[in-house]
Amino acid sequence: MTKTGFSAGIWRRRDVLGLIGAAALGPVRPGMAATPRRLTARRATARLAPQDMPVTAVWGYDGTVPGPALRVPQGGRVTLDFVNELDQPSTVHWHGIRIDNAMDGVPGLTQAPVAPGETFRYDFTVPDAGTYWYHPHNRTSEQLAHGLYGALIVEEPEAPEADRDLPMLLDDWRLTDGAQIDTASLGSFHDRAHAGRIGHWITVNGDGEAVEPVRRHERLRLRLCNTANARIFELGLKGLTGWTIALDGQPVPPEPIQRLTLGPAQRADLIVDVTAAEGEEAALAVIERDSAFAAVLFPISGQVRNEPLPVPTPLAANPVQLPADMADAARQILVMEGGAMGRMMGAKLEGQSLGPRDLAQRGMAWAMNGVAGMPDAPLVDVTRGRAVHLAIHNDTAWPHAMHIHGHHFQRVNKGQAHGPLRDTVLMQRGETAEVAFVADNPGDWLVHCHMAEHADSGMMTWFRVR
Repeated sequence: MTKTGFSAGIWRRRDVLGLIGAAALGPVRPGMAATPRRLTARRATARLAPQDMPVTAVWGYDGTVPGPALRVPQGGRVTLDFVNELDQPSTVHWHGIRIDNAMDGVPGLTQAPVAPGETFRYDFTVPDAGTYWYHPHNRTSEQLAHGLYGALIVEEPEAPEADRDLPMLLDDWRLTDGAQIDTASLGSFHDRAHAGRIGHWITVNGDGEAVEPVRRHERLRLRLCNTANARIFELGLKGLTGWTIALDGQPVPPEPIQRLTLGPAQRADLIVDVTAAEGEEAALAVIERDSAFAAVLFPISGQVRNEPLPVPTPLAANPVQLPADMADAARQILVMEGGAMGRMMGAKLEGQSLGPRDLAQRGMAWAMNGVAGMPDAPLVDVTRGRAVHLAIHNDTAWPHAMHIHGHHFQRVNKGQAHGPLRDTVLMQRGETAEVAFVADNPGDWLVHCHMAEHADSGMMTWFRVR
């Protein structure tokens, strides 16, 4: 792109900063009759770029990017008819929800893909409050890059004190100078074998120049979600004082925010107070190297109260069983290998042993435990209620965001599980992450890297809970 092209807008926003609509789902409580909502994946256009640029052709749920923010009370039921008006099969995965296995949206593992013109009914209850999201799980890297995602908010019976509750879905886009999605680079083997598809234009809720007017001492709940194919977001606050109150939907003790890292698919709930003076601008900033720019600008006009509210109280814990007894845990090692500058000499693909060149010709760049793509046998096969202890080793030159379906896990240190519950762990090159969870949700569950290009080119496996 030229300096006068689309990418120049980012640098203008950095200079200005000085380098620093929700839809009700109509959910029902257990025992009540459900009225299905329709959610349609279809082609549309969106105003991603500034006003002096063309609108962008996208794929959106109900024709919007992001799709409608769906809200449901904790313990409520979601009944939804997914309609596929795309020209390729798709599904909906409800990321982070401890869901019935048949509703998890993984083609070939939990359901058949929904063909063009067809409809599939998703019907499940939501046991845990928090911030979750939904996205496709068929040809994921392509469909996600076109804008198919949305927020699923499960509301606590007693919400923390806040003047406003704002879902903020962060994404990056690889656009042409005409503000269109760079479809020629979709599926690029370079992206698959390196860091994934990294874009150059960042949006929040589909807006590349997001502005949210606020008042001094106003308290906001920001529900941050990284929906990008592969970008790792480093975030900071300007003119805001904040605390992290939940990660991946699960409550954590309020922790003051300095910087915040969100890998692909990770979420963080923040409570922030507007502390900058009237007439100034606060910001949620994206930090890159030694500079930063505003992902969201908060112009301040007026004052809601004379002084800030006190430190927020912790959220109530969700009913997630913790892996307290590790003595009888099923133990397994999971080694990630491959990619550019990796040491993988070959892997099995559909039962056949292949070298790196043959794997690349089939679009495969990664393997786990010597297998590229989905293996025939599960990584772990356990009875319901048993703890699982996975030692995941990143033997590659790239970071990976490893996601476990249907469960939340804790990190393991010195043989004991502790710390916040997560559903996605961000792992740097050479890092080993030991995680543990109670396998209390029956079915066949996916484990994969949420850099979408990595998963599509080999980095996935599965486990079974009987």
